[in-house]
Amino acid sequence: MTIELELAKQPNTAGVRQTTMSLRVYDAVRGAIVQLQLRPGHSLSEAELARQMGVSRQPVREAFIKLAETGLVEVRPQRGTFVKLISIREVRNSHFIREAIELAVVRKAAAAVTPEGVAELRYLLEVQQVALSGSLAEFMRLDDEFHSAIAKHAGVEHAWRHVVSLKAQLDRVRFLGFPDATPRPQVVAQHTAIVDALERHDADAASAMMCRHLNEIVPSLPRLAEDHPDLFADD
Repeated sequence: MTIELELAKQPNTAGVRQTTMSLRVYDAVRGAIVQLQLRPGHSLSEAELARQMGVSRQPVREAFIKLAETGLVEVRPQRGTFVKLISIREVRNSHFIREAIELAVVRKAAAAVTPEGVAELRYLLEVQQVALSGSLAEFMRLDDEFHSAIAKHAGVEHAWRHVVSLKAQLDRVRFLGFPDATPRPQVVAQHTAIVDALERHDADAASAMMCRHLNEIVPSLPRLAEDHPDLFADD
């Protein structure tokens, strides 16, 4: 498969350029893995990806190292680098941590959000509504933008960055499970209920709806593993 990577003009500092390129390669490959364009078990060729992306092998090698650290790929000595199978145990662990963080964030947002913050969140809801019939990748990006905005208006942006760093495994299941687990209109309706509670500064209602929203995909894990045994690891 071909992964597109656009390289914008970079500063003339070799170290900065190399680091930026490595991050771009990482983001591109991570996105392809999360969106299941590169499916679990797929063999990754350092040389082939470098050729497809028009970069040297060094940034691809560095991206593979980072992807291995995040649990998305594994390097098998003498055999190559492969996209890791989805671990139900890791998905559940990621979900547990995400839920703990986001419930705390939304309660803080209920106390801290301003009318301007509510207006921004409602604008994001309008954008999501328009995107209901668009690509799944775009809808998922907007979903992340919504959760990121809540953390911003709670004054804890770093909390969302931490969620992003750990939820790659969970995101693969989300892409696999849509739309059966949670139809898109239902996602927007849940987001709307969260914003309504935030506008009322009702921390209990916001937390309860966030909990419900985040737990839509988990019950479908066993069925997804049964329907796609080639994608899941035997935990």
